[in-house]
Amino acid sequence: MDSEGMSEMDNVQEMDRAYIAHTYGRFPLVLKEGHGSVCRDENGKEYIDLGSGIAVTSFGFGDETWVKAVEAQLHMLQHTSNLYYTEPCARLAQMLCERTGMKKVFFSNSGAESNECLIKVARKWAMEHRGAEYSTIVTMKGSFHGRTLTTLAATGQEHYHELFQPLTPGFLHVTPEDTEELEAVLRKEKVAGVLLECIQGEGGVIELSRAYLQAVEELCRKYGCLLLVDEVQTGNGRTGKLYAYMHADLHPDVVSTAKGLAGGLPLGATLMAERVQDVLGPGDHGSTFGGNPVCAAGALSILERLSDEMLRDIAEKGQMVRELLQGQKGILSISGKGLMLGIETEKAAGQVVRECMDAGVLCLTAKDKVRLLPALNIDRDVLKKGVEILREVVAS
Repeated sequence: MDSEGMSEMDNVQEMDRAYIAHTYGRFPLVLKEGHGSVCRDENGKEYIDLGSGIAVTSFGFGDETWVKAVEAQLHMLQHTSNLYYTEPCARLAQMLCERTGMKKVFFSNSGAESNECLIKVARKWAMEHRGAEYSTIVTMKGSFHGRTLTTLAATGQEHYHELFQPLTPGFLHVTPEDTEELEAVLRKEKVAGVLLECIQGEGGVIELSRAYLQAVEELCRKYGCLLLVDEVQTGNGRTGKLYAYMHADLHPDVVSTAKGLAGGLPLGATLMAERVQDVLGPGDHGSTFGGNPVCAAGALSILERLSDEMLRDIAEKGQMVRELLQGQKGILSISGKGLMLGIETEKAAGQVVRECMDAGVLCLTAKDKVRLLPALNIDRDVLKKGVEILREVVAS
């Protein structure tokens, strides 16, 4: 107990309630330290982390390679602004382009910001090549693209819109897997681009079919608009490919990503293909912290290790989880790819997450599903133990 007779957990929660905006429904848990995929609370109780900060801590807590890369950069330059060049920023952009075939990168701080840039690129390209009236962005119902006013407008879930009207205009939402509806919109409207997630994470870990994704690309080419892919949650190895669009052999014009890119530091990136690589000129866009050398150094240490072998391992671990859960008591269905999985359970997902936390496992929800987003390098035995606890909770 501290001098006021409060436990450390009580003290932290009280400070949080007093001084932090009440935008999060936090669990009554104060996490204090961790290593790999195991973390501890203030009482030393251990938890297997199957959420990785919502797909952010790609290589878990305190990864030695990542720590050394970040620390080394901290001792050189922590920030310079984008008025000057820095090596980590340039090297990271080169690595992203070489690994994807994209041509240019804009760095920001988050997924929402990477999507803001994506939208600006699409609208400026359309204005210059098709006319100012071609400004509409088509997105999917059930999608989630961020919490700024513009990315909320892009998000295809009405309940996110209700409190913040008027949102940025110029967005239409279509039903996923309905190519006829999409083509009708592209035929009628002045569309700059179609934006999609290959797996809708916040929408319930809903995977769009390969056939539909390829049909979307064909329709974009047919009607002269851009194919835009949101890889904020699905990217950087999460699904067993470097980016999820690679599962469907897509050729996007613009890709946004963030979350796991820098392994726990805030970094977003917008990748531009040849068609749009020169759309943004000096003064068209900017970010004070975008491409920060410390964040870039962290991202380099992540991407350098996302080899073909490791990506195969991620896919195999995802398959192992499926085999441990498929057909088990209380499990209704499993969706997703790699280490991005949604589990439909007979019990309410929120109840499952709470009971798992009590049993020493941290997982997430996505709509009415339990969502698993463990570290990409999670030890197989640790993963198996965590999933077995989840299985017991679901069955009880």
